[in-house]
Amino acid sequence: MSGMCESCNNYVYDEDDEAYVCDVDIDEDDMVRLFSSHYKECPFYRSDNEYAVVKHQAF
Repeated sequence: MSGMCESCNNYVYDEDDEAYVCDVDIDEDDMVRLFSSHYKECPFYRSDNEYAVVKHQAF
């Protein structure tokens, strides 16, 4: 799951921490579900590839 972060729209640079972080606003219950489940893919992943988004919308 962590290999996909670099191409995710939610993966942003935090100037305070001087590092890239996942900028998804989730509550504590969602966080527990995320880390206690065995996801094959991140449910919060959003592609930052604008061409893929437009291609998907065209069909």
